[in-house]
Amino acid sequence: MLTTAIIGGTGVYDPGLLDNTQEIVQKTPYGTATVITGTYEGREVAFIPRHGGRHSIPPHLINYRANIMALHMLGVQNIMATAAVGSLHFDFKPGGYVLADQFLDFTRTRQGTFYEGGEKGVVHCDMTVPYCPRLRQALVRSGCDQGIKMQNGGVYVCTEGPRFETAAEIAMFKQLGGHLIGMTSVPEVCLARELGMCYANISIVTNFAAGIAPGVLTHSEVLDMMQQNIKGVKDILMGSIKYIPDYEGENSCDCRKILNEPGVMK
Repeated sequence: MLTTAIIGGTGVYDPGLLDNTQEIVQKTPYGTATVITGTYEGREVAFIPRHGGRHSIPPHLINYRANIMALHMLGVQNIMATAAVGSLHFDFKPGGYVLADQFLDFTRTRQGTFYEGGEKGVVHCDMTVPYCPRLRQALVRSGCDQGIKMQNGGVYVCTEGPRFETAAEIAMFKQLGGHLIGMTSVPEVCLARELGMCYANISIVTNFAAGIAPGVLTHSEVLDMMQQNIKGVKDILMGSIKYIPDYEGENSCDCRKILNEPGVMK
């Protein structure tokens, strides 16, 4: 039964740890999404390379709605997503792993909801705890098994991209309480929550942000750091799968109870 998916961000394009892979082109009301499915230690897992197989899709043009709806239509209930991020604090050093628990949304042009009126109505989705605590705990346990330390908690600031931020913007985000800076977690996490799907973000700190970093920021710097940490990322992700139980009925995860809201599509 396919219940778990991984969305790979920058540097995480290849689902090489899955066996018996096949490619599914899933049609949705929001466009098509290519999903790779396979098995890992007997469990079915889906994989989507968020930016395409060769990082061909910039963050502001990703079809987030198609990706999330495709996974939902395939039966996925748990999503673990990776992200390469910059750090706004010296305590979050390059090479470190952070599990975001909150976000600040500074995107501008993205389609951020499945509910735009009409037959589906309008839904005001609760986002008090956007990133699933149970999935985050599974990732923490996996990291502990492998001796990999992670920061469980951090505020992810999501910007529109694809440009990097100015030093003044970074100073503002830091004052607002941000810890990490990236371009992809929103609206991905919001869309998953609207469908009652558990969603966790594992951020890999690749650099200090503008004004904190000693020099000019480059995308190659991000890719180089991701290459150095790619094995750790994959080990954490795959090792966490065995810690993700099925939450059904009265024991259902709080993320799924959002579906109990009147008017929410089930």
